[in-house]
Amino acid sequence: MAEMRTPIESGVPDNKPYLHPLMLKNYGRWRYHDRPRPGVLHHVAKSGDEIWTVRAGTQRQMDLYTIRKLCDIADQFADGFMRFTIRSNVEIMVGKEAQVAPLIKALADAGFPVGGTGNSVSSIAHTQGWLHCDIPGTDASGAVKALMDELIEEFTHEEMPNRVRLSTSCCEINCGGQADLAVVIQHTKPPKINHDLVANICERPAVIARCPVAAIRPALVNGKPSLEVDEKKCVCCGACYPPCPPMQINDPEYSKFAIWVGGKNGNARGKPTFMKMVAAGLPNHPPRWPEVSAVVKRILYAYKDDARPWERMADWIERIGWPRFFEKTELPFTKYLIDDWRGSRVSLNASTHIRF
Repeated sequence: MAEMRTPIESGVPDNKPYLHPLMLKNYGRWRYHDRPRPGVLHHVAKSGDEIWTVRAGTQRQMDLYTIRKLCDIADQFADGFMRFTIRSNVEIMVGKEAQVAPLIKALADAGFPVGGTGNSVSSIAHTQGWLHCDIPGTDASGAVKALMDELIEEFTHEEMPNRVRLSTSCCEINCGGQADLAVVIQHTKPPKINHDLVANICERPAVIARCPVAAIRPALVNGKPSLEVDEKKCVCCGACYPPCPPMQINDPEYSKFAIWVGGKNGNARGKPTFMKMVAAGLPNHPPRWPEVSAVVKRILYAYKDDARPWERMADWIERIGWPRFFEKTELPFTKYLIDDWRGSRVSLNASTHIRF
């Protein structure tokens, strides 16, 4: 009987046993790499060995049958080695160029589009939505599906000025994503309180302590201990809902989408930047969210048409300025979009750039 692996108390297990043999043999000794076509990475080692990696888009929440289908494809058309990226793409490695075309066809026939490399729109990083989270204002997974249906050509082709990272978030308190272009749901009204349930379900001191702006205080309603919200202080963040579900923050009418642009962690040509809100109040209309898709495409294609080669979205906006950005995207500008928060400007605006 095989000896069980000793559990590791901290960190992650060693990935070496799961690497493709050619990848393990030449680990850290690569001469160069290129992209023969969108969705395919080609690495050449100093020893002369070559390995091809085929990347395809998948959904984030994946059922057992989909995983088995991908494993069957990896076994039949590749060498049985695959991995998932942080953006929910599947990557399958092969050691012979002749295996690449049949593998791409098998993935495409099974409904997994090949792409997401180079100057393309990569798979959208998103939060759990209704499947897992406790305070989502919408279903991020559904919004991602609707949006990627509109942008599939930008995933399978490398025609953007630079890579474009997109993200969606079900609310802005738990999972506000940082990306070139981010879609975030916002709660715009204070919670509705079911006072009959608060005393039986909620630990009131914990709920009061959870509020970041001290807008919640104890109250006596209909002779029962309850809570009340100072609506002048409330920022509609939803932090009170997880410890107290009777304080319902979600609302089909007043939970709205907002679009943020210009965030990036890389510093290849410019410093890392925070994203900024450029559109708000977009209606939450499942299952296709057409208003959100329309604004995202308007921004994305304005960037595609006007940016210089290798400019990230933040670099493009920095060059043309915010007034021209709103002109080119034909988005309305309001006073609520002005970014006047200056906290942590020094400690968080960090870069490895050295200027002489």
